[in-house]
Amino acid sequence: MSEQTSHTSSARRYGLMAVKLAVSVALLTLLFSRIDVARLWTSARRASMLWLLIALLVYSLNVLASTWRWQLLLDAQGVRVRRRSLLSSLLVALFFNNFLPSNIGGDVIRIRDTARPARSKTLAATVVLVDRGLGLMGLVLVAAMAATIAESSRHTVTPIWPSWLWAGFLVGAAASVPAVLAPAGFGRLLRPLTVFHPEWVGDRIRKVTAVLARFHDRPSALAGCFGGAIIVQATMVVFYFIVSIALHLNMTIWDLAVIVPISFVVQMLPLSVNGFGLREATFALYFKAVGQPLESALLISLVPTALIMLFSLSGAALYVSRRH
Repeated sequence: MSEQTSHTSSARRYGLMAVKLAVSVALLTLLFSRIDVARLWTSARRASMLWLLIALLVYSLNVLASTWRWQLLLDAQGVRVRRRSLLSSLLVALFFNNFLPSNIGGDVIRIRDTARPARSKTLAATVVLVDRGLGLMGLVLVAAMAATIAESSRHTVTPIWPSWLWAGFLVGAAASVPAVLAPAGFGRLLRPLTVFHPEWVGDRIRKVTAVLARFHDRPSALAGCFGGAIIVQATMVVFYFIVSIALHLNMTIWDLAVIVPISFVVQMLPLSVNGFGLREATFALYFKAVGQPLESALLISLVPTALIMLFSLSGAALYVSRRH
């Protein structure tokens, strides 16, 4: 029975991967069929290497800021890990996120690397989830502010309404703040889950509640991490803007501050392989709405992605050194 279940699970996993791959290939094929690929390649080759190197420097600052945020949350839990170790773990996680057909692999690395010093996988996982949640809220906030500025400066309605983004941010805040303000009450809300496995689930709920209680006692850590999340998203926008300069594209930083965070949210959806296809389609729709050509949309989507993948190879080197 267990072998049959294992085979069924494997078949389902491979089937889902085949569907994601088909979605990515179909979307990319459709987009590339509507442009002159040779001209796109020529435009990419004309990119300024100096500006691309500056973009990579900005991206490295982004990674350092992400490391600082993670350490801030761990320190609030009394878990002491050297920043150098966290940076190494984050780089390996970045490699896994970019070269495995899933964005979850990197989080598994981060949890595994901090579970031992934290003496609890649940604590390590909760910290990573809080980091992710605050990062998502920072992402939506940056997009909402940029959409508001873009609409006021252009005096026309933006393709993505600022009110939607502000509503999304407020809903996320309303859903997450009570968990920190009243961790015991949040734990009681999770109690019905113990019906599946009273002992195991109950123990995890107690540990999660304890983690949230420590964050409640140290609100400065959450505030600092949220501020760091805004900085991280802002540097990503600057990274894309510098790449657009390197590619000689005529894009405002405010439009990029809207579409870049939105593209990150879209590529989190488990509908394609690492967001390929979905991300490019998102850029294409936004660029069309603001009067930019499809070629520019594909360039500003694919070139930064290629740079990030190139940067993440440093994580591969660190992972291989670990194995040895």
